[in-house]
Amino acid sequence: MIDEGVLDPPPASDNPDAPDGHGVDAAFALHITTRFETGTVHLRPGPMFAASDLMHLTVRGRSGHASAPQLALDPVPVACEIVQALQTMVTRTVSVFDPAVVTVAAIRAGTTTNIIPDTAEIHGTVRTLSPATRQTVRDGIARVAHHVAAAHGASVEVDLPESYPPVVNDSAFAAFVHDTAGALLGQDRVRRLPEPSMGAEDFAYVLRRVPGAMAFLGARPGGAPHGGVPDCHSSHVVFDEEALAVGAALHTAVAMCHLTHRP
Repeated sequence: MIDEGVLDPPPASDNPDAPDGHGVDAAFALHITTRFETGTVHLRPGPMFAASDLMHLTVRGRSGHASAPQLALDPVPVACEIVQALQTMVTRTVSVFDPAVVTVAAIRAGTTTNIIPDTAEIHGTVRTLSPATRQTVRDGIARVAHHVAAAHGASVEVDLPESYPPVVNDSAFAAFVHDTAGALLGQDRVRRLPEPSMGAEDFAYVLRRVPGAMAFLGARPGGAPHGGVPDCHSSHVVFDEEALAVGAALHTAVAMCHLTHRP
């Protein structure tokens, strides 16, 4: 959308009476969640969501019969050791005050019970909040993977494509959204998040171009306790659709108040 001009000024008009076109000078978005009760809004200035990178590791060994592992080079235990070592790497090289998350979400190896495979694949995600920690973790993943594999006589291919940058809320616009939501819903329905989410959002690209903010919109089904309902991305998640009206009203209020007070 950005590449196709969603943030750009409209093309000049041949009509001399047409008003001057303006590009987008602010942006606002909501992310629905069952972590908070329906109709509440949660946000913070500064980092709101983490940067997200992909992780693909391919451990290469040598296939053979499962009854004679000494004649093969089994990549499966090597991959398992890499997974464990990555967690230690994070806890021992990354400050708890500038956190990182490395999650292995898939391990794939082999096709049957009596054959040692040639390769074992590790796939996952890396979440960080600062450029420095992002680089530290990327370097650490490559170092750990290569050296653990080498310790067992195996090799590994490391692919760490960069994905979304962090979502960083503009402090002034976040305060404006907080005040607008408070006037619309009541101040008790608007909360400041104490820390960022380690989730990721492509809205980050918009906030790199214009000031703005993203907020959570609570949609927890009525009567359900915190932590008692499935979270976003769960196959069992259920959202309280009453939140839709709140979200639409808040989008409208933010837009109208911003346009009313824009220079």
